[in-house]
Amino acid sequence: MRPRSRRFPAWPLALFASGALALSGCANFDDSAAGQTWEPAPDLTPQAGPQPQLPEAGGSRAGPPKAPPRTPVPPPDGCKDFNKAVIATCLDTVSAVAALPVAGSTIGALAAERVSGRVLRVSSEPKTEPSEIATFDVDATGDGGLTGLALSPTYAEDRLVFAYLTTEKDNRVVRFAEGQPPKPVLTGIPKGPEGNRGVLLADSAGALLVATGDAGDPAAAADPKSLAGKVLRIDTSGGPAKGNPTAGSRVLTSGLQAPGGICESADGSRTWVTDRTEGKDVVYRIEPGTALSTPVWTWPDRPGVAGCTDWSDVLIVATSKAGNLQNLPVTEEGAISGQPSVTMDGENGSSFGRLTGMDVVNPDFVVAGTANKDGGEPVSSDDRVVLISRQQSPAGNGRD
Repeated sequence: MRPRSRRFPAWPLALFASGALALSGCANFDDSAAGQTWEPAPDLTPQAGPQPQLPEAGGSRAGPPKAPPRTPVPPPDGCKDFNKAVIATCLDTVSAVAALPVAGSTIGALAAERVSGRVLRVSSEPKTEPSEIATFDVDATGDGGLTGLALSPTYAEDRLVFAYLTTEKDNRVVRFAEGQPPKPVLTGIPKGPEGNRGVLLADSAGALLVATGDAGDPAAAADPKSLAGKVLRIDTSGGPAKGNPTAGSRVLTSGLQAPGGICESADGSRTWVTDRTEGKDVVYRIEPGTALSTPVWTWPDRPGVAGCTDWSDVLIVATSKAGNLQNLPVTEEGAISGQPSVTMDGENGSSFGRLTGMDVVNPDFVVAGTANKDGGEPVSSDDRVVLISRQQSPAGNGRD
């Protein structure tokens, strides 16, 4: 099976030739299928956002990038954002994103709005406005609503997208294609006053990972008969995926409370899930068949851990309350080797505010959403979909 990182080809370097680009009960399932100009980014001011550098063709990440000179960038003007890392503006509390296959020099993604239940296609194509491709009737009370998105493992052939959402009765996974009604894939995931958020990931083996909240009942997370508080691994029809730890069971691992993000390494050798537990935020490395008990890192200050990305030598975790990136160094064996360094925190000229879901565009870039309208300090162009590049991380060890 092809590795996940091959789903999206590398961006043409010509696009960036003259500069650097700036930069969250019972189960049932159904078996039926279901205006800004893009140009090289100017140097940025401390108010304008991050300034990572692209690796040159044939180059190496062995040395730290040289800091470019900074020139002023205007603040947002209504929905127009002059930061070239921003590819969509004036959305409503983006909870999840799914990167679309790269077409030439155009970068696109799907963005989910938690409260409205809308899914929009956004693009770096000049003068292209976000277009609505689906809307779900969701219950967004507490932390529920539309909270997860993932492209089908065979998206190039079937154009299907999976979504995790909260209804009046339950939490569930559905699949849909543009212009077609959604099909239920997995229903009956318990719903409660809290702990309803769920996140999705299509893994490198062609299965769908579903991280579910505990619906406000910690005992449900430990109950093997409940779908709450679990990482489930299902096929595209909702049944248990082949290769699961227990044949006939969807459960990959258990012990979650309110998952924020799930991600895996490019080669599929390791998978991580972030969680907001009572009194602390955590990140776990998933060991199939073993309950989540000992986090690989803990945040007592509870920054609101959200989406994550494994970049080989560093695991980056977005935060939706602190509004920064937590960069955790990773050893060759896949262990966290030290405390995280913090970037995109506004202290060094880099902040988009509250970050939520993330998805990999290619080995050097991710797309992320913001949720500044949900308790943050929104600017006129919020909420946004933004691009973040992989620089030589201060947390990393310089491995390619």
